[in-house]
Amino acid sequence: MADLPNNLSMLPHPIHAHPERPDSAASNQKTPSATATQRATSTSFEPSPLASNENDATARHPTNSSSDEENLPPDYPRDHDPYQLSSKLKTESEINLIRANTSRKRDGYGPITLNKEASKAKKLQDFYENQNENIQKWLKPVDEHIRLAKVFAGENHLKYQIAVRGSFAANIILAVLQTYAAISAGSSLSLFTTMADAIFDPMSNVTLIVCHRAVKRVDPRRFPSGKARIETAGNIVFCFLMTAVSFIIIVLSFIELKNGNPGSETKKLHLPSVIAVAIAGVTKLALFCYCWALRNVYSQIRILWEDHRNDLFINGFGLLTSVGGSKLKWWIDPMGAIILSCLISFLWLHTAYSEFQLLIGVTADTQMQQWITYISMTHSPDIVAIDTVRAYHSGPRIIVEVDIVMDADKTVRVAHDVAEELQMKLESLPDVERAYVHIDFETSHKPEHFLKKEL
Repeated sequence: MADLPNNLSMLPHPIHAHPERPDSAASNQKTPSATATQRATSTSFEPSPLASNENDATARHPTNSSSDEENLPPDYPRDHDPYQLSSKLKTESEINLIRANTSRKRDGYGPITLNKEASKAKKLQDFYENQNENIQKWLKPVDEHIRLAKVFAGENHLKYQIAVRGSFAANIILAVLQTYAAISAGSSLSLFTTMADAIFDPMSNVTLIVCHRAVKRVDPRRFPSGKARIETAGNIVFCFLMTAVSFIIIVLSFIELKNGNPGSETKKLHLPSVIAVAIAGVTKLALFCYCWALRNVYSQIRILWEDHRNDLFINGFGLLTSVGGSKLKWWIDPMGAIILSCLISFLWLHTAYSEFQLLIGVTADTQMQQWITYISMTHSPDIVAIDTVRAYHSGPRIIVEVDIVMDADKTVRVAHDVAEELQMKLESLPDVERAYVHIDFETSHKPEHFLKKEL
C-alpha cells in the first residue's frame, strides 16, 4: 500500500476516511465554482486559510478578463466530486499563461522559445493538460464511459473492418507481388528478405483474426476466465517464427559474402522487381496512414499499424540495397539482407518481450491504477478507507484486486451489496477482465496475499 499515495499525487491523503456526502435531499445541489480570484493564473501558488475550502489555491496574479469566466470548468454535483477535484482544473488561458510568464526569462543559452525555462514551462503545461484529462475522466460516471465506448465502437465498426480486412487482402496481394519480385530478380538476398516478411504478413493477419474469434467464442465451463490470452500467445509464436526466418536469411547472406561474386563487380538489375517492391512500399504507406487514427483503440489495429510501419522501412531499405548491389558493388546486397534481417529479428523479439510481459502479469499503467483507486474511494459512503489496490495484466486485459475497509458493525448484507456493486462497476471498465473486492474492518494487518517465490 506504500505506492498508493504516489499514484494519487493530487490527493494529500488518499486512504483517509471517505468525505461526508450530502443527504439525499441535497444531493442534486451543485458545488459552487471557484471564483476568478480563487483560480490560479500563474505557476506559483500560496496556501491561504480560506473559510469555504481549505484545499483551494490562491492565485498570485488574479485576472478579471471575461474570457477566463467563459473558460471556467463545469460544475459537478457534490456526490460526483466529493474530493473537489474540479477545483484543480486549469482553464486553457491559465495553461497558456504558464508558458508566457516563464518564457520571458532568458537563461543565456538561446532564443526564448528554446531556452531551458521555456522547456520547463512546456513540461509544466503538459502536466496540467494531463491532469485536466485525468480529472475529467474520473469525474465522468462509469455508466457514461460504458455508453461512450459502445457509441465509439458502433461508429468505428466499419473503419475497424476496413483496417483489418483491407490489410489482410492487401497483404495477400503484396505477398504474391514480392514473391514474383524476389524470384525474378534471381540472386538478390535483400529482395528475398522483403519477400519473407511479406509472406508472413497475411499469416499474421490470419492469426489475429482467428484469435479474435476464439476470444468471442468461449465455453465458460472449460475456460471460466475466458480466452483473451490466446491473442498474446499467438503473437509470441508468430514473433519467433519470423525471427527464425530472419536467422536463416542471415546465414545465407554470410555464405554469399564468403563465396563472393566472381566475374562481376555488380549484380544484374531487374527493373520489374524494383517496380514491384516500390508498389508494395506505397501500399504499406497508405495502410500505415489509415491505421494511424485507430492504433490506440483496438489492439489488433495497433499490431497491424506497427507491422505497416516496419514494412515501410524494410521495403525501402531492401530496395535501396538491392539497387546498390546492381549499380555499385555486389556485396551491398547481401550486407543489406543481413542488416534487414537483424532489424526484423530485433523488432519481433522486442514485440515478443512485450507480449511476454503481458502474459506474465506486468502491472497496469499508472493512470489506470489511479482511475481504479478513485472509483473505489468514491463508490459508497459505507467505504471508510482503501487498504490495497492492485491492477495487473492477464494477457491484453487487466485483473483488479481492491481491499476496502468498512465499519465493523455493518451487516453482512450491506457489506456484500457494496462489494458486489463495486466489483460489477470495475468489471464494466474498458480492458478489465476480472475484479476481486475484499472487505475488511481495519488496515493494520499484513497483506492478504504474499508473494510466492518457490514452486
